[in-house]
Amino acid sequence: MTVSRTVCLGFLAVITIGTILLMMPFSTSDGTWNDPIVALFTSTSAVCVTGLSVVDPGSYFSFWGQLFMTLLVQIGGLGYMTSTTFLILLIGRKFDLRQKVAIQQALDRPGMSGSAQVIRSIIATTLIFEITGIFLLLPAFVPKFGWNQGLWLSIFHSVNAWNNAGFSLFKDNLIGYQSSLLVVFTITMLIIFGGIGYQVILEMYFWLRDRILKKNHNQIFSLDFKVATSTTIILLVIGTIAFFCIEIRNPETFGYLNLRGQILVAWFQSVTPRTAGFNTIDIGKMTTAGLFITIALMFIGASPGGTGGGMKTTTLRVLTSCTKTILQGKEEVLLYDRKIAISLILKAVGVLVGSIATVILATILISLTDPTLDFIQILFEVVSAFATVGLSTGITASISTAAKLILIVTMYIGRVGVLLLMSAVLGDPRPTRIHYPEENLLVG
Repeated sequence: MTVSRTVCLGFLAVITIGTILLMMPFSTSDGTWNDPIVALFTSTSAVCVTGLSVVDPGSYFSFWGQLFMTLLVQIGGLGYMTSTTFLILLIGRKFDLRQKVAIQQALDRPGMSGSAQVIRSIIATTLIFEITGIFLLLPAFVPKFGWNQGLWLSIFHSVNAWNNAGFSLFKDNLIGYQSSLLVVFTITMLIIFGGIGYQVILEMYFWLRDRILKKNHNQIFSLDFKVATSTTIILLVIGTIAFFCIEIRNPETFGYLNLRGQILVAWFQSVTPRTAGFNTIDIGKMTTAGLFITIALMFIGASPGGTGGGMKTTTLRVLTSCTKTILQGKEEVLLYDRKIAISLILKAVGVLVGSIATVILATILISLTDPTLDFIQILFEVVSAFATVGLSTGITASISTAAKLILIVTMYIGRVGVLLLMSAVLGDPRPTRIHYPEENLLVG
């Protein structure tokens, strides 16, 4: 079995197990058997670290149901291969060649050596950030809910924030904490670092370590680091300014807040579309312009190697650099004085075309199953599902069963990746030595 099929079937297996667990009477708050569609939708949303929900997790699910959701989010955020490899390391087994190849391709590494060390670093990074998030959230939740409930709320929201899932145990998500600097800072930092990629975090750690120890040698950052960090910062700044300017006169989102609250909400709204799904305002009451900006940010998504989804920041930079190259009349695509290989450009184009095709098809299908819904609501929901974000205008619970099934498939495609899924279905691509004659074609 190919690596792509192993990963795709692995996610399906985890979703199936999660569905069975969430269907059990002990997973629901009223102690009855759960609706299979609700269980399937919730399990898929958790494993795909999306955060869309057809029910209120805080009141619908029991502690065990919420615990299962947390575990599914953790497995989904780490990825199937990372989670499986970690279990292999725990029981003390050694990797065979096939497993090393699978890890290499799943983590998009240049070589097979050091895979076990990379997995340990990923797990350690995850635990450090999640535990830090738990301790930072305790002062916000414990005084109001007590130690037991406050601790659980901190654990649940920290895990969901780091894994860019967006499930919340509050009925209004995080709207009640929109002016809490502690909650906003903690959640947004977990979202950003969770979505920026493990490799970027490790490079940042080594740079800080060298600065603290005052080592003389200068660290050379990788192209991945430069592109991921710069693009993330640019999108966060532009998003914050755009939301502040557009929604400031909307009395149902920003208008009733003071300046400090407006800045916090604008910042949070800029961060959360990067595939997190938490919200501190009512998304359904945003202006059309605000919704379209959110859709754009959701579609772009996080960075490769992180817990987020979407088209990815690196794909965006490669495509924009291609456009810049054409406009300048050059023939080589450059990023930070480095030439981008034609294979990466073709991969970026493939990701873009596959992503757009998936969103268009899902939007058309839901428009047919639920014709009474507004187009902007359907498009928002589909992009949120595909980019594994979890934001919603409030229609998730009311859509038809057919539409829910379409969103389930969309979330799955968004999590495993369009190209990986096509490789699993069609088989891994094989290089060819056949070269055909070149001919010009009118484009544009």
